Amino acid sequence: MHGARSIVRFAFTIGMFFTLAGCCESEEKTPQAAPAGGQTSAAPKEVYTIGMSQCNLGEPWRVQMNKDVELAAEKHPNLEVVFKDAQNDTLKQRAHVEEFVSAGVDLLIISPKEAQPLTEPVAKAFQAGIPVIVLDRAVLGDQFTCFIGADNTKIGRAAGEWIAEQLGGAGRVVELKGLMTSIPGQDRHSGFREGIEGTDIEVIFEADMKWLESNARKEMESALARYDDIDMVYAHNDPGAHGAYLAAKAADRHEDIMFVGIDALPHEGIAYVIQDILDATFQYPTGGAEAIDVALRIFAGEEVPKHIVLGSRLFTKDNVADGGVAIE
Repeated sequence: MHGARSIVRFAFTIGMFFTLAGCCESEEKTPQAAPAGGQTSAAPKEVYTIGMSQCNLGEPWRVQMNKDVELAAEKHPNLEVVFKDAQNDTLKQRAHVEEFVSAGVDLLIISPKEAQPLTEPVAKAFQAGIPVIVLDRAVLGDQFTCFIGADNTKIGRAAGEWIAEQLGGAGRVVELKGLMTSIPGQDRHSGFREGIEGTDIEVIFEADMKWLESNARKEMESALARYDDIDMVYAHNDPGAHGAYLAAKAADRHEDIMFVGIDALPHEGIAYVIQDILDATFQYPTGGAEAIDVALRIFAGEEVPKHIVLGSRLFTKDNVADGGVAIE
């Protein structure tokens, strides 16, 4: 499904996935009704076409987001979703948005690679009268219909507080950051630093692994070569934490280090906790099902909130069997 394609149903061949979105609460922030670009009182259409622009499918979490969108849309015969994969290329994603606008889709869902470069094409789509739902990574300004995502600063802060508690307020930590030109990466970093503020936690090594497990493994190999004493790895996603674990295991140091990630997909982060690979993972819901729900509300002529904040849960070996615990 790379590049532009004719409008077809997107089908997965990767097997059955599960979603945890239903186990977290969401909060709709509605200081005022958000304008739904292009929303009119016209008669309902027989079929609504939704363009879904995904920044990449190299991360399992993003594959799950697309799957959640597809599964939710399948329940409504009047919805047709066109998926485009930008393959982690900002220019390609800009082109995809422009293609959707030219094709006259009824609604655009986008999970941007980066905020600033995607702000202009998203704004143009919105100004062209196309409702725009932004997932996970925000764009700048307010030229969109609805943003759906969890609070990355809150999650990062909760991770920092949990790490400080586990280490008794003092220890040496490696931070493997997500793409730092993306808002989630920035927020998971700043939140974490807030969480360990006032403690004797020392971040001895930090690197931007750009959300990719292979990059995280290489960066962790560098950290292991430089430091004989590492207590904890905080990675901005579970693939990053897993890559760090694999590097430590290859060096026969994995039993001396704790590993924490974010995402908590059932087949990935939660499975790693059960397998004693990760010590903790924090849930980051994809928002895919919620995006389809908002799209239906827009098509029905309803006003929708400008921001929908999804909840998160912490999973450790002690609570994973009970579905984790909500973070406050």
